[in-house]
Amino acid sequence: MRQGKIFAFGELLWRLATTDQGLQAAGATLQMHPGGAEANVAASLGLWQLPCSYFTCVPQNELAQKALKVLQNAGVDTSPVLRQGDRMGLYFLLAANGLSTGQVVYDRKYSAFSQLAPGTIDWEQVLQDYTWFHWSAISPALNAQVAAVCKEALTAARKLGLTISVDLNYRNRLWDYGKTPLEVMPELVAYCDVVMGNIWAAHTMLGTPLAPGLSRQTSREDYLAHAAQTAGVLQKTYLQCRHVAFTFRFMDTPQHNLFYGSYHHGGQDFASEQYETFEVLDRTGSGDAFMAGLLYGLYHQLDGQAIVDFASAAAIQKLFVAGDFGQHTVSEIKASMATLWSS
Repeated sequence: MRQGKIFAFGELLWRLATTDQGLQAAGATLQMHPGGAEANVAASLGLWQLPCSYFTCVPQNELAQKALKVLQNAGVDTSPVLRQGDRMGLYFLLAANGLSTGQVVYDRKYSAFSQLAPGTIDWEQVLQDYTWFHWSAISPALNAQVAAVCKEALTAARKLGLTISVDLNYRNRLWDYGKTPLEVMPELVAYCDVVMGNIWAAHTMLGTPLAPGLSRQTSREDYLAHAAQTAGVLQKTYLQCRHVAFTFRFMDTPQHNLFYGSYHHGGQDFASEQYETFEVLDRTGSGDAFMAGLLYGLYHQLDGQAIVDFASAAAIQKLFVAGDFGQHTVSEIKASMATLWSS
């Protein structure tokens, strides 16, 4: 992988979450945290001292400035950010710290980012000084207009020879503008060198085969075999794709998390050990922490096992941090790797 400066593209959001007392309590309060999949990745990369810039579109107001300041404090360059529009996107988490599933309400329509239009950004100029472009499937899920902007950015990034990575974040509640992921994502993923997600998202967005009967009871060995098969299909279908990674996360209770990851490159398959905890503080952003760890490993040209181990450890450590952004340094993550794993 070419070293140099990383460019992350996506919507900067504010997350509003109920406290432990929930909305039923008299005078219930909301916790606020800046976030967004690509911002979460950028925050970790900045903390880990990788040269990283973040591009989004936000209005010129104090709320946007406060969110950007958090990224800046993490070491992220926010100078490319476009200032226009009237509002930032929001998402509401109707359970404290994301410890329940299926309780996210989005308020992103008509946000400044969602109103980005093709033909208004000179992407070749914007990306001139970068060697890496990172994006996620959340952006083209917003509307056809932003999907077209993604294609413009990817076309320019490929022309300039940047390494391109994508997170196959699937948010079914966002795909509501008349296009399915299968109608949009394959064309965009064709530009990518690095694909991360899970086998279910790959099936939904890219049409890869999914074995029937997969469940919580399916063994780790069977899941990893399926991951290797899916990675092979992706690399044969998308010839630009050389690196594939998947996460496996299972939750039996709000505080429970069972996790392992896989990485596939050059005909080789690598997997982390399995980790299980019943002490989750905040699971939001743990997948983004894995994505950031994957980019960190690739950027530093670590071997395959070291890549998946670091990415998985970063994801696990995020479970114990409040808010969307990770807070553990590289040294702290590496130190934890000796004691984290348990089967």
